[in-house]
Amino acid sequence: MALQQAAGAREHLEAIGRHIIRDHMPEQHRLFFAGLPFVVIGVVDPAGQPWATLRAGRVGFMSAPDPRHLRIELPRDAADPADAGMEDGDAVGLLGIDLATRRRNRLNGTLRRDWSGGFTVVVGQSFGNCPQYIQQREARFLRDPLSASADPPLVTVGLDERARRIIGHADTFYVATSADLADGQRQIDVSHRGGRPGFVRIGDDGALTIPDFAGNRFFNTLGNLLVNARAGLVFVEDKTGSLLQMTGKAEVLADTSGITAFPGAQRIWRFKPQQVVFRAAGLPLALSPLPDGWSPQTLRTGSWT
Repeated sequence: MALQQAAGAREHLEAIGRHIIRDHMPEQHRLFFAGLPFVVIGVVDPAGQPWATLRAGRVGFMSAPDPRHLRIELPRDAADPADAGMEDGDAVGLLGIDLATRRRNRLNGTLRRDWSGGFTVVVGQSFGNCPQYIQQREARFLRDPLSASADPPLVTVGLDERARRIIGHADTFYVATSADLADGQRQIDVSHRGGRPGFVRIGDDGALTIPDFAGNRFFNTLGNLLVNARAGLVFVEDKTGSLLQMTGKAEVLADTSGITAFPGAQRIWRFKPQQVVFRAAGLPLALSPLPDGWSPQTLRTGSWT
């Protein structure tokens, strides 16, 4: 709300939010999630650190028996650092995204381990998002999604050369943030970020500097960072399905002078990884860019160079 006020959009977004943010899934959202081969998940682990991850299954692994519940058929995955934040009663944020069509819908709620084959998310907030900055991709399975990667996760405290290469070539990543409310309720958000390859700048100290482009001005991510300066990021290697996950400290920069260095940016935020996990083939999908699949909004942004 503070960021909306600063952007001169508070009253406008108050009216929009009351109309589109629901406590249930409309029919089109129920069908949408059921047709996806993967979902982006945001959680907070027992140490209070946010993690973002991608989990996949054959189409139909998600289903909505009614407007207030989404059942997700997924085995536990000890190699995924996000798995520790997926216990019964934990808050969870979901992003359903169809990269081929640029459609995306959000679902935030409470995770329930109420059946042996996976878990159910009880809907807290359900709402749609615009298609801006989404690069079109085709999802193709590389292996049976029920089988785990044969490679163990590699954990570091900073960015090695491989991590720097993945980030330096990325045009997409996902970010998880959270906020603990006065009544004890925890809310988690997981969001998509897109730009030209290299839109995430890596500093000499290993910190990431990220432009925030014009969007829906809900400020789901940056609003959380104002009250809880922790975030979890995940980058995906398109051809291999390898995941680069990290958790650490984040801040929205008060000094806006850096905006002029990146055309299209309206504000800048910074992320310093504290724990980095590389999981080779952690996602059983290849997410291949489609020819001429660049988002028109992305092409109107610049680069750090």
